[in-house]
Amino acid sequence: MLMQTHEARLKALREELKRRDLNGFVIPISDEHMSEYVGEYAQRLSWLTGFGGSAGFAAVTLDRAAIFVDGRYTVQVRDQVNENLFEYRSIPGDSLGDWLKDVSEEGAKIAYDPWLHTWNWVAALEKAVEPSGIAMVPAENNPIDAVWSDQPAPSDAQAIVHTEDLAGRSSAEKRADVADWLSEEGLDAVVVPALDSIAWLLNIRGGDVAHTPVALSYVIAHKDGRAELFIAPEKVTPELTKHLGNAITVRARDEFQGALGELSGKHVSIDPDFGVVGIAQALRAGGANFTFRQDPTILAKAVKNPAEVAGHRDAQARDGAAVSRFLRWLEVTAPAGEIDELTAAAKLEGFRREHGDLRDTSFDTISAAAGHAALPHYRVDEDSNITIPPGSIYLVDSGGQYPAGTTDITRTVWIDTPDGSKPTTEMRDRFTRVLKGHIQIDRVVFPQGTNGGQIDALARQYLWEAGVDYAHGTGHGVGSFLGVHEGPQRIAKPSGGQAGTGQELLAGMICSNEPGYYKPDAFGIRIENLVLTIEKDIGGAEGRYLGFEPLTFVPIDRRLIDKSLLTESEIAWLNAYHEKVRALIAPQLSGDDLAWVERETAAL
Repeated sequence: MLMQTHEARLKALREELKRRDLNGFVIPISDEHMSEYVGEYAQRLSWLTGFGGSAGFAAVTLDRAAIFVDGRYTVQVRDQVNENLFEYRSIPGDSLGDWLKDVSEEGAKIAYDPWLHTWNWVAALEKAVEPSGIAMVPAENNPIDAVWSDQPAPSDAQAIVHTEDLAGRSSAEKRADVADWLSEEGLDAVVVPALDSIAWLLNIRGGDVAHTPVALSYVIAHKDGRAELFIAPEKVTPELTKHLGNAITVRARDEFQGALGELSGKHVSIDPDFGVVGIAQALRAGGANFTFRQDPTILAKAVKNPAEVAGHRDAQARDGAAVSRFLRWLEVTAPAGEIDELTAAAKLEGFRREHGDLRDTSFDTISAAAGHAALPHYRVDEDSNITIPPGSIYLVDSGGQYPAGTTDITRTVWIDTPDGSKPTTEMRDRFTRVLKGHIQIDRVVFPQGTNGGQIDALARQYLWEAGVDYAHGTGHGVGSFLGVHEGPQRIAKPSGGQAGTGQELLAGMICSNEPGYYKPDAFGIRIENLVLTIEKDIGGAEGRYLGFEPLTFVPIDRRLIDKSLLTESEIAWLNAYHEKVRALIAPQLSGDDLAWVERETAAL
């Protein structure tokens, strides 16, 4: 009999903990690879609590339970999770360690799944609770799995070859670079658990995780250039076997833990952000000497080669035409007040499928009307879906996965009323300030060695002048038919422990440029393009200088611009940008769509 209520599921988990003589358990949103998006089989937090956000965790003891989320999900968690079952806790203000100390007695044994947490996470939590006599205990297998009777099986989708004309480099070349790194570091092997790193290193892709074309697998790469790929046999096709060649040994995924024990006496590297405790424990048990170093593929993957850049430009051109058609459709149909958020998201995906070889969306489309647009990470579903009100702001943040590249774009537009109402003065002021910050990032020039944390304030300065700000980063890295959020680079405030803000920006890196503004329960604004980091030829420059080149080309809604707030050079930027939009997008369109783009890209 299936347990349909979250109360029944929580009760079953507690019974399982009692059976194991445990006093509590921690439930993250995570998989064995520390992926941003996880397969349905790994959605344990959602199953237990009902929470559908992409970040957060819960802790359950025999008589108390709490769910921890950050400020992005303050509203969502209250809508989705029963307050009678779970206390709401806000991070980083509330810590798991403090909560466990408050609700647990001395001698309590709190379990965690060692395949869902990193070494540093466990070490920090152990340090926090040990003085109170609380022990963190690795669970032999996940207690949720023991009571989740209809838990989906991991995906059995076949892995596919990512051809060299798109990848730009062969897997052998990439593995040779990893081998050189191992030799330089005095290491024998590196364990690669991150799914996008595996996909990049071996030039393969898959269909196991929504929005990210990766295959569930592990890799152990050796200093002689060989590699072992651990993957379910049903995923391996003759084409894949031929592509991998003799230097890559294919083994069943369930052999991975045992294979770690075969590295006895070897010096092995694990990435501290992606290597879970279970990997380290298996290496230690097998007699290997392990150390924590950044996965050597991460930085190499972030710096796109010419073939990847060319593919990305192709994907962006197709994507820009699709989004432009969608915005024209929205402008024509939404003022009647009959289009809702889900319908709009589906229509946008439909346009994308018409314009290119779309394999998936690159994340759940943020289709946000009116007050929903004030939630930066809003996710529309059947329960939250509303009609897009005429006379309001609509924000759509979306992207596509194409074999040639990954896209991510946000446009904020005004939804007219039948009688032609106008945006408020406040809306136009905030939109223009966001646009000014976007322009500053787009045209910034900086010396080599500059990191994202050092330029973030350029995007915020005009909002700060008005006494407002936004609570998310300004830019993230983007993969090449891989993760829409890719490190190690990031444009964000350097404080607050934001990962990647100290990473030097290098030519070839793709970043988003997405400042915003959000007025609770009223409206939200974000303007996002992807940009390519390039060398800048500056006459007389003392040293090497870099800057950005826009990759995303879709009109920016001029109805929301207060021209009086723009300088002449900013107006020139906008006009030049729209000229590029027209040159790239117009040849793909006809009829009313073409006329719309020509109108929307006319000089301001």
